Amino acid sequence: MTRPALLLAALFASSLAPVQASAAPASETARWSAHARDVTITRDDWGIAHVHGTTDADAVFGAIYAQAEDDFARIEMNYLTALGRVAEAEGESAIWQDLRQRLFVDPTRLKAQYSESPAWLRALMDAWADGLNYYLATHPEVRPRVLTRFEPWMALSFTEGSIGGDIERSIPLSQLQAFYEKREIALTALETGAAPREPSGSNGIAIAPGHTKNGHALLLINPHTSFYFRSELQMTSEEGLNAYGASTWGQFFIYQGFNTRTGWMHTSSGVDNIDSFAETVVEKDGAHFTRYGDELRPVTEESLTLAYRREDGTKGTRTFPVYRTHHGPVVADHGGKWIAQALMWKPILALEQSWLRTKTEDLASYLDVAERRANSSNDTIFADSKGEIAYLHPQFVPVRDDTFDYTEVVDGADPATDWQGLHTLESLPSAIDPGVGWVHNTNDWPWDAAGPDSPRPEDFPKYMDQFGPNYRGVHADAVLDGRADFTLETLVGAAFDSHLPAFAMLIPQLLADYDALPEEDPRRAALAEPISLLRRWDHRWGYASQATSLAVVWGDTLGATYRAQAKAAHLQLPDYIARDLDADTRLAALEDTVVRLTRDFGTWRVAWGDINRFQRLDNTLTPHFDDDAPSLPVPFTSAVWGSLASFGAKPYPNTAKYYGTSGNSFVAVVEFGPKVRALAVTAGGESGDPASPHFADQAELYAQGALRPVYFYPEELTGHVEKRYHPGG
Repeated sequence: MTRPALLLAALFASSLAPVQASAAPASETARWSAHARDVTITRDDWGIAHVHGTTDADAVFGAIYAQAEDDFARIEMNYLTALGRVAEAEGESAIWQDLRQRLFVDPTRLKAQYSESPAWLRALMDAWADGLNYYLATHPEVRPRVLTRFEPWMALSFTEGSIGGDIERSIPLSQLQAFYEKREIALTALETGAAPREPSGSNGIAIAPGHTKNGHALLLINPHTSFYFRSELQMTSEEGLNAYGASTWGQFFIYQGFNTRTGWMHTSSGVDNIDSFAETVVEKDGAHFTRYGDELRPVTEESLTLAYRREDGTKGTRTFPVYRTHHGPVVADHGGKWIAQALMWKPILALEQSWLRTKTEDLASYLDVAERRANSSNDTIFADSKGEIAYLHPQFVPVRDDTFDYTEVVDGADPATDWQGLHTLESLPSAIDPGVGWVHNTNDWPWDAAGPDSPRPEDFPKYMDQFGPNYRGVHADAVLDGRADFTLETLVGAAFDSHLPAFAMLIPQLLADYDALPEEDPRRAALAEPISLLRRWDHRWGYASQATSLAVVWGDTLGATYRAQAKAAHLQLPDYIARDLDADTRLAALEDTVVRLTRDFGTWRVAWGDINRFQRLDNTLTPHFDDDAPSLPVPFTSAVWGSLASFGAKPYPNTAKYYGTSGNSFVAVVEFGPKVRALAVTAGGESGDPASPHFADQAELYAQGALRPVYFYPEELTGHVEKRYHPGG
């Protein structure tokens, strides 16, 4: 690519002297050049960037530059979301999403917090902004939708890297809009749970040395996110940084991964640490107050103006009055009570914790970092080279009066409902080096993290979990219990074990429903063959399995009608089907399934691999699919049915086949021997450019559940280097 003279040139084999850019001051271009000179990016034969910098800040500069090369659009979108500026790109329909974010994310405050940050953290944020701005300066063909320049303080808006932050998870947009428009608005199908949504979260497993063949601790890293949610890369520096794994687009730390001594896997937690307070509002002398015990407390009010893109491309604005009580911003009105939302917002400490964990050396140093207590939504599965393994609960957990049910709105006028500081790490559920020899989490409760050695629920407040058990947890217990011979390869086998425990529970019940039909019932003849097929099934997924097709589509047929009811009852969908539906309903759904499969595929006897497909047509942020375009069969299923390997797929208005958009995304297994050894795979490929050879070069491996070697050490890269260069070159 030709670089205009006004841009900086940074060529690996030649001088990196800056060329003055008219759009940037000399001090900035000189700083960019210095970073670029001290950074080397090595792309391996999968396109994965191995970034080395002289300093940690250099590594940050190079890592974010490499991410931008791979998928700048996703970086920008993540920061439009985090900063509450989506409407500037997508129009007024996104204004409520932006308002929800800006109730907490105040740019003025973030700028102040940037100034308050320790010098070492500011240096990393400076390098992050420099790397993105340098990328834009050296790639004039890239046209950002909104963010033409990045400022260091922006990094504080997006500090955790999990699947939708606390703000997004906790505040339904329909309720926020109803409050501001002063009218009733029904919850959406997604908010009620009626619309199909793959369970978001992850699997993490750590195995102690005594239960492995080679006597080394093992770690499974298996996030379940939307596809293409994270970049796979390595970051090293001469200041001791050497971290490999998955980095959420736009962030400068490895979110789920490992270094030479420790590995960390985050799974979305069921801890209840986001609370809603019903405020009794009183108007007095033209101002708003809330009752709090025997007193009235003032409600603060400020105006917030948000921009949005009009259809003609011009900018419009809307201004909102924002109300806050001491519990937090007001987000809804329930029966005349204003609802204030309380959640963690500690951006400096959260960013510190996310970075510092990547440089830990053992469990003790990891826990020292965790003392910041700025991880609110993630359980952690941990392993290290000393052989230590652990399940750790999120560290941000407010102390509350356990007589109240904080899963519901509590009375903000009662001082007894207030938060009373934070739990210490010692007072949280954990499982450290359990005798059973393993720990796991599958977004289920902590009371099953280590089999018989798990923490006991009676020892903790009930707000420590609101998820309960799930069928992936049942599955994890089954593949881990009683084994002492694990290797990297057999851990991969466990992660892709084909058993579906939800159907192992449901199908016998469905067979009993059928067997109880009177002899003269016409459903006996109509369903005889499908029932016979299910009767012979071993409850395992597979490419050629017709029974998997029948069972999954049957379950999805019931889910389409009863998913919201299951959510309202706080039940897993399989448990709701088994407990709350009658035999006629279950059998009717099987009849509907036979009709649907015959209509869509010409026969109800269709192999699962012919239905369940992986397809990557382009890099649009909202995926779309085409039955006539090439795609790959995928044997594993939705996590709903207990598949540890999750593939969240569904048909679309223009398709009969199911296409996956979430579930297994980045998958890795790590062995902590004298030298780290790891295998990994990323959904699709590393690059977001359809013209790149790395756009879909991992798709077939991904669909097969096959992992490739990770080139962690420089000598492992020998013979696998596609390109080595400095940023800008």
